[in-house]
This record gives sequence, C-alpha cells and structure tokens, in this order.
Amino acid sequence: MAPAALPLSPEAPTSALPTGSVLQRVKRLWPYFRDARTGIVFAALATVVGALTEPMIPALLKALLDDGFNKGRVPLWMVPLAFMGLFGLRGMASFVAQYALSYTANTGMLNLRRAMFAKLTAAQLSLFSRQSASKLSNTLVYEVQTGSQMLVSSLITLARDSLTLVALMGYLLYLNWKLTLIVIAVFPGLAWIMRVLSKRLYRLTRASQQATDELAYVVEENALAHRVVRLHGAQQRQADRFDGLSLSLRRLALKSTIAMAAMTPFTQLLASAALSAVVAVALWQSSTSGVTVGNFVAFVTAMLMLIAPIRHLAEIASPITRGLAALERGLELIEQTAEQGGGAHQAARVQGDIRFEGVWVRYPPKDDTTPEGETGVALRGIDLHVRPGEVVAFVGPSGSGKTTLVNLLPRFVEVERGRVTLDGVPLPDWQLASLRRQFAMVSQDVVMLNDTLAANVALGEADAQIDEARARAALESANLGDLLAKLPQGMHTNVGHNATELSGGQRQRLAIARAIYKDAPVLILDEATSALDNESERLVQDALARLMKGRTTLVIAHRLSTIEHADRVIVLADGRIVEQGSHAQLLAADGLYARLHSQGLGGTN
Repeated sequence: MAPAALPLSPEAPTSALPTGSVLQRVKRLWPYFRDARTGIVFAALATVVGALTEPMIPALLKALLDDGFNKGRVPLWMVPLAFMGLFGLRGMASFVAQYALSYTANTGMLNLRRAMFAKLTAAQLSLFSRQSASKLSNTLVYEVQTGSQMLVSSLITLARDSLTLVALMGYLLYLNWKLTLIVIAVFPGLAWIMRVLSKRLYRLTRASQQATDELAYVVEENALAHRVVRLHGAQQRQADRFDGLSLSLRRLALKSTIAMAAMTPFTQLLASAALSAVVAVALWQSSTSGVTVGNFVAFVTAMLMLIAPIRHLAEIASPITRGLAALERGLELIEQTAEQGGGAHQAARVQGDIRFEGVWVRYPPKDDTTPEGETGVALRGIDLHVRPGEVVAFVGPSGSGKTTLVNLLPRFVEVERGRVTLDGVPLPDWQLASLRRQFAMVSQDVVMLNDTLAANVALGEADAQIDEARARAALESANLGDLLAKLPQGMHTNVGHNATELSGGQRQRLAIARAIYKDAPVLILDEATSALDNESERLVQDALARLMKGRTTLVIAHRLSTIEHADRVIVLADGRIVEQGSHAQLLAADGLYARLHSQGLGGTN
C-alpha cells in the first residue's frame, strides 16, 4: 500500500546540524569532486612548491647578511638573480594552484548541481508543497556555487598554510630550537580559539541560510501576487515584512562578522606575546653565545612570516564552515528527498482500459494522531471501470475529488488504499516514464516554459527532433493559426516567462496544442475550454472531438457543451461516486446532477 502523496506541510522540517569531524563531512562531498582529481593533484603540488619556498627567503637573508656584507663572498649579480628566481617560482606555483583550484571547484559544483537537479525532477511531488521555489532555487544555484568555491579555496589555503607553517617551523628549529619552543607554546591557544569560534560560526551560518530563504520567499510571493498586492493596497505591509526579515538577516551577518573578526585580534595578541619573548631571549643569547646578525635576522624574519599562515589558519574556520554548511544543504536535498518509485512494466501504446478498485486517498497522509474517518479524505472507496475509447465526464461540487481522481493516473497523487490499473497492470508496476507517455493532460493551470512556441508544443523533445509539420498542425487544430502567422519568427518565437504575453485563451489553446501533438492514447482534460470565448470554444471542441476518436478520455468539465457529448457522466460528492449515466439519464433521475445542471454546474476539483 503506497503512502498518500502531496502532504500539505507548510514548512520543511529543520534538519539537525551535521555531526562528525570536518574530514568526515568533506568525505561526504568527495564523490562530486572525484572527477576533478587532476586539478586536486596539480593544486596540491603547486601548494607544496609554494610552501617550501617560504623558508628560502629568511635563508637568503641569512646568507646575504653573514657572507655578503661581512665577508664579501657572495657575488653581487647572484643577489637579484636568487630573489627573482625565488619569487618567479612562487608566482608560477600560485598561478597553477589558482587555476587548479578553480577547475576543482567548478567541476564539483557542476556535478553537485546535476545531482540536485536530477533529484528535483524525479522527486515525489510532496517536496514542492514542503519547500518554496525560492528556497529550492537558492540552494541549487547560489548555495552550491558559493559553498564549492569557499570550501575548495579554504581547503587549499589550509593545506598551503599548514605546509608553510611546517616548513618555517622546521627552519626555525634548525636555526635555534630553544627559541622555537616559545613559538610552539602559542599553538594550543590558537587551536582553542578556532574550535570555539568555528562552532558559533556554523550555527550563525545555518540561521543565515534560513533567514535568506524567508527573505527570498517574500520577494517570490510579491512577484507572483503583484496585481493582488496593488489592488488591495498591501504594499506597506509587504514592505514591513521585507524590512523585518532584512533586519534579522543583518543582525545575523553582524554576529558572524564579530565571530570572524574576533579571531584576528586574538591571533595577533598571541603572536605579539611570542615575538616579544623571542626578541628578548634572542638578545640575551646574542650577548652570551655570540649569535650572528644573519642568524638573528633570519630567525626573526621566519618567525614574522609565521604570523600570516597562523592568522590564515585561525581565520580558515569561517570559510570552511560556510562552505560546508552551504554544500551540506545541497546534500540534504539529494539524500533526504525521496524519489517516486516505479516498476519495470513498459508498453509502447496502451488500449486505455482503466480500473479504480476500492480507491482511497487522504490529504495529508494518515498518521497515528488522525482517527479513521476524520477529515482530509479526498476519495472514499472509488470503484470505476473506464473502457477503452470511452469518453467519461466527471462533475460534482467543489472539493468532491474530481481532480484528485484523474491525478491518480499519471501518479501525481498516490493511492492510500485500493489500486488503480491501466490495461490490467497496477500503476506502481509501471515504469514511470512509460506510464506517463500514455497520458496527455490539459489542466486549468496552464504552465509554459520560457522557450519557443514549437518547444512548448513538443515538450520533452529536443529541438532537432521536433516535427515542425506536426507542431504546426497541432497549433492550427487548437485555433492558433492566426497567432502563428502574426509572430515574427513563427513557431520559433520565444513565448517568454510562462507565455504571459499571450492572452488567457491563447495560453489555454497552446496547452491543448501540446496535448494534440503528444497524441497519447489517454486524454485528461481538466476544464480544457474554460478560458475560451464561444467562437474559440467551438473550434477547439471540433478539434478535440476529432482527437478523442479511438482514445480513452477523462473530462473534468463545468460546461454543458463539454458534458452532453460524453458517453458517461460520473457525479462525485464528498469523495464518492453518487450517480453515473448519460447526460439525459441523469437529468431524468432528478438527483444531484440535475440540481448542478440547473445551477449552471460548477466546482473546480
């Protein structure tokens, strides 16, 4: 028994903060960055080369001071040559590391986005009732890009500065191990600071993500409902909502800045304390053990060079935390979003024999706190046989379950109890793609993609595969021949965002043209002529009448012209079939259908 679909939960559940070390969390992301192994290798090699050149700077200074100035053993021409060669090598290593870093980040970002979008297109439809479009797009587009770039850059910085730190510490130990012990004493304090502040940064980052989603949702709502907002003069209230969320986001950003900025003064304080101690001890050693000027300058220079990698390592917690938080959000979408399953049965074209056997559907799904028979039931024990080639019209009051019933067929809604079969095969046993190829649907809610007219009609086919003659015939059958002639590029004209430049009737007829082009054996018409004037409706009805021949057709209709030609009319009320028969038979029965007919019919689902 499949669970009921489309739970109407207003918010997605807040996921728990990820546990485990940074290394364990990075390992979760490795499959998406595996293709960038070459980039990682080159970045690592360039990082090693750059890190190993760091101690060479104080070493050159030591040789120059001890041998060049005091004894004149170093030829003058070697000084600029050595420094230019050293910094040239460092520059080349930096270039290779940066390019390899960009290659790695963008490859991982591409793979993660592909996986997320594939999950999005295969997910159960309940995902879209739990999460807003703005949140999904923000995660897929912005969070993944920011997270991959920050994380890869931070990990390379972590590797580079760690190696630099090791190389400089090794050189310091070589020069003077006693002074080096003073420097090493700073590290435990730095580790504690990084640990405390990184935890706070992660909590603030997650809170900022949520606040960003809420702010984007307000923008999305106002973009979609701009006419209603203006009609009712609600601009100020919406501005107040936006302002409140913006202030909340600003507070979180300032708190994050405080957490990040606190690392720098703490780091500098510890470094200055260590430097003061080293200078004092070094001066004392120079007066007692004869330490050379070159040795002292080289040690102090190497120690000062330690400050930059130590500061970077202290600050690295912030970008790593932010990058991980952003990418883990994408992983949550991939790992926690259930895909709609299907079986293995396939068929090129069905006959169109449909059976509903004891079908129950509930919104939201029944849980332990919902007693049997409580509200939320959309369909109650539906038994119905639709024969191949039959035209069946569904009518009933609003909320009677008409749209839910037809949405069971392409599995936009799942059965809670009972089963639905197509040509004798239960729907869960069908391969989803093969099942949905058997249906063409024209709904009240017309959705068009920002693409050409031809691509919208032949939706699902690549541009090179579109049969233009067939697309043109479909458009003309849907009474769009005049529109086609007026468009500057004909059927290759881009219709824009949801085809908003077209009239409501034209958009409805474009959806009908899409169904005509698909030529599926089963048609689902959910008030397909609702947006048409009388003349356009007559032309479209003629086209649909020709299209219905030899096909099973399920029609949700509120107009007499659509219903009276049906082979059978099914009357629904409160999720049950209460009457069925021909239009004339039901009128003669003087029941619910007759009352609805006298009222002009109606209802929307």
